[in-house]
Amino acid sequence: MRQLLTGARIFTGETILDGHALLIGEGRILDILAPGRAAPAAETVRLEDGDLIAPGFIDIQVNGGGGVLFNGTPTAEGALAIAAAHRRFGTTAVLPTVITDTPECLQSAAEAAVAAVATPGGGVLGIHFEGPFIALERAGAHDRRFVRRPDEADLAFLGALPARMPGGRVLLTLAPECVEDEAICRLIAAGLILSVGHTMASAERVVEALDLGMRGVTHLFNAMPGIVNRQPGPAGAAMADGRPWCGLIVDGHHVHPLMLRAAVAARPRGRMMLVTDAMPPTGTDADSFLLNGRTIYRRDGKLVLADGTLAGADLDMAAAVRNVPALLGLPLEEGLRMASLYPAQFLGLEGERGRVAPGWRADLTLLGRDLTVRGTWVEGGWRAAG
Repeated sequence: MRQLLTGARIFTGETILDGHALLIGEGRILDILAPGRAAPAAETVRLEDGDLIAPGFIDIQVNGGGGVLFNGTPTAEGALAIAAAHRRFGTTAVLPTVITDTPECLQSAAEAAVAAVATPGGGVLGIHFEGPFIALERAGAHDRRFVRRPDEADLAFLGALPARMPGGRVLLTLAPECVEDEAICRLIAAGLILSVGHTMASAERVVEALDLGMRGVTHLFNAMPGIVNRQPGPAGAAMADGRPWCGLIVDGHHVHPLMLRAAVAARPRGRMMLVTDAMPPTGTDADSFLLNGRTIYRRDGKLVLADGTLAGADLDMAAAVRNVPALLGLPLEEGLRMASLYPAQFLGLEGERGRVAPGWRADLTLLGRDLTVRGTWVEGGWRAAG
């Protein structure tokens, strides 16, 4: 069924259009109609004046939501429930994220992702393995018992996943000082996207990893050493090198706003992405949850262990977008790109997601004047928020 969406402004991924209408059908964007242009036969849906249609948000780092933790429920149902919980916040596609855990948990999560990706309209793009090949010194809330280096079985298991997940994406966060060059190249050749994170690597080692083909930096500044004049470390390398896409947790707690602004000023446009690092409380009123047997507390907009260590974020993507003008000093349009177009480009999905343009997927977010989410379309199917 074709629908003609009228009344709202449209953010195409580049500019905001007033007075235009959007034609969608069969899961795709069919056309953008300029004012005065004759409308084709379609069901007309009149939206509120002042509302904004934007590309659906894409979150590449989502540990949980709606009371579900992917590590705790590594099933297709768990992955789909997390995606559904985040949809009310404008996110139309997620990479459910499993952090450092037992080999059995990681394998179950992989099987879950294979099944969830094949579920039409489910909103699951694949899987993000955040660990276990990370630096013990920067494990953060990850369970240090399960931190390790990859062996042949790991490389074979991970390398086989992309081919089992047609159209899906496999993202792996690792510490490049803990993984040999040969293993990095093998995983990239198999189709995985690799990101630097939870690392003590020198700036020189990070540049070497980027030369090998690593594409991303996971939650820039977090779980890595700070920048020092003679030891710039991973964060310094990421700021100076224009190649990687960097994830930012823009909640006002994980990174000081001045550091966020410095990073944005240092890097080329298009290489900074919003991520939530969300946990099970997102979309609920829960004040705590369990992670590998440890209680995580929801306090003052943060998720912390008893000792105050940050353990994921109490953040949704719509809130992150709203934070961009105030905390990063960037216009709303750039915040919307950081939540949609840039993650799509990082994942190699440009041409499908991240813009409102004819032929692209009808995965859209509808924002009110206050930038709260009114609802979303996934493959053209509408769901109201709330």
